[in-house]
Amino acid sequence: MAADGAQPAVLVEGLTKSFGDVHALRGIDFEVPRGTVLGVLGPNGAGKTTAVRVLTTLLHPDGGRAVVEGHDVVRHAAAVRRTIGLSGQSAAIQEELTGRENLQLIGRLYHLRWPEARRRADELLEQFDLMDAADRAAKNYSGGMQRRLDLAASLVGHPLVLFLDEPTTGLDPRSRLGMWDIIKKLVAGGTTLLLTTQYLDEADELADKIVVIDHGLVIAHGTADELKSRVGGDVLEFTVPDRSRVGDAVAAVARVGESEPHADSATGVVTVGVGGRGSDALVDAVRGLDAARVQTKGLALRRPSLDDVFLALTGHAAEDEQQPDGRRRRRRKGGPAGDAATATATADRDSAG
Repeated sequence: MAADGAQPAVLVEGLTKSFGDVHALRGIDFEVPRGTVLGVLGPNGAGKTTAVRVLTTLLHPDGGRAVVEGHDVVRHAAAVRRTIGLSGQSAAIQEELTGRENLQLIGRLYHLRWPEARRRADELLEQFDLMDAADRAAKNYSGGMQRRLDLAASLVGHPLVLFLDEPTTGLDPRSRLGMWDIIKKLVAGGTTLLLTTQYLDEADELADKIVVIDHGLVIAHGTADELKSRVGGDVLEFTVPDRSRVGDAVAAVARVGESEPHADSATGVVTVGVGGRGSDALVDAVRGLDAARVQTKGLALRRPSLDDVFLALTGHAAEDEQQPDGRRRRRRKGGPAGDAATATATADRDSAG
């Protein structure tokens, strides 16, 4: 229940869901107060998409309870669907139809009369800066335009609660920033929003509160600042150009911080939390690296990011994806994981979300 006693827009209690031996959700709890944004943060396979599918009535949970605007997602699924909007990871539009025709079709599916469906389509085309392309086939839209059209389609029915499942995945930086602006305007207009993302900066930028999920469990929740405080103080970061010397670099700075250094052998980036030591830690690191004759680039102190939070909470970076055999595969930072090596891994990625 929300702190002020009001019923939250979304309430999740003890939610579980499995796909065979894959436990996508292991009993998660969270809530989204009305008019706020909850960022659900985690890597591929964490359970984010499964949670969204349950909340939008596309999947039945195995256990627990989920309520959207007072409607149980299992017992009152039709009422939930009348209340929500959903924009999934892939744009759910008819590419052979024009942008205008897509939105008018959605309007008719919401049982709007033709004049109202046309009016609502024009409103959304204007709102999402798509009017100039309204009569072009959607297959000729850019990726960013298709995402905007898909988001517009999710708003045709004036939803009280909007679910955005990784809305900026695959977008170029400019389109991504444009999508952020659209989301901020929706929230300013009073929409309640649940946003899943792999992008730590996205959750930081858009969400009032953040829930961190890893392997089907909520491992932390709070504001971005509250989560960053888990790291404590500044972070020392540098890059080792010679990847064969990363281990030497870690040993050279092992004693300068308040936590064990973390090294990415693929990128050569080394980070270590130094608490309140600040410039003293920086001086010690320079001395240690110089004594070890390790060359570095970009040695500096910075404030902790949500990447650092995920590392502190889980022991691995958010872009590390665990495979069924227990090994971890590194994905490209800021992008989705590549194809899984096995059918089981594919099922884990697609089903567990």
